[in-house]
Amino acid sequence: MTTLTVAAAQLACGPDPAANRDQVVAAVAAAAERGARLVVTPEASMTCFGSDLAVAAEPLDGPWAGAVRAAAREHRITAVVGMFEPAPDGRVYNTLLVVGPDGDLARYRKIHLYDAFGVRESDTVAPGDELVTVPVDGVTVGLATCYDVRFADQFTGLARAGATLVVLPASWGEGPGKAEQWDLLTRARAADAQAWLLACDQAWAPPCGRAPLGIGRSVLADPWGAARARLGGEPGMLIGEIDTNVVDAARARVPLLGPT
Repeated sequence: MTTLTVAAAQLACGPDPAANRDQVVAAVAAAAERGARLVVTPEASMTCFGSDLAVAAEPLDGPWAGAVRAAAREHRITAVVGMFEPAPDGRVYNTLLVVGPDGDLARYRKIHLYDAFGVRESDTVAPGDELVTVPVDGVTVGLATCYDVRFADQFTGLARAGATLVVLPASWGEGPGKAEQWDLLTRARAADAQAWLLACDQAWAPPCGRAPLGIGRSVLADPWGAARARLGGEPGMLIGEIDTNVVDAARARVPLLGPT
């Protein structure tokens, strides 16, 4: 049996990367103080959608990521943080940076871009093309971002790659039916992967420009698709514990995935 205490830091991130950096660094410290070994912040923690992503974007060796790296090292915790990095074609990558106490562990670039509901994320964001898993304290963690949640094959693919926990940072904009879809899809993807799923959304805040930012409702769902813990719409910290025995039991009882 492997257990892991995890945290979702539900933040309201605006257009100022420096202010958002300070929020993220404080959240990393707060999660560690509460006993978490892994903390996740929302998609677009660097700067909100609706701002100029290309101006805010920095490479992974830039000062914004460096501050997160230093916080993870100081507090001896692994952090998964949503940021933007420049892409070669003038767009940006929507990136999850994973940093641990001893340095960088992984980078995931969002594969499925939000070209839906009249929005075209692909106009400013270049897609990634690789599924990514990373080991954290004996647990294999899969990475996904926001709109990826609508694509079940990504989650079963992460499970087949060994993930027993999937983290899903998001900036899930509000709108008719969006809260119901978020609740449904996060639980469904946990059940599809037969893995724990920790989804961390932006807290509700007024739109950034014309872009809605988040609804909150960060959730920890178990491998059967049950919500074990959930936040409301306001900023806050979800703390939970995952147990890989629950994953093993679900996969043995209902062998959906085949050989992993």
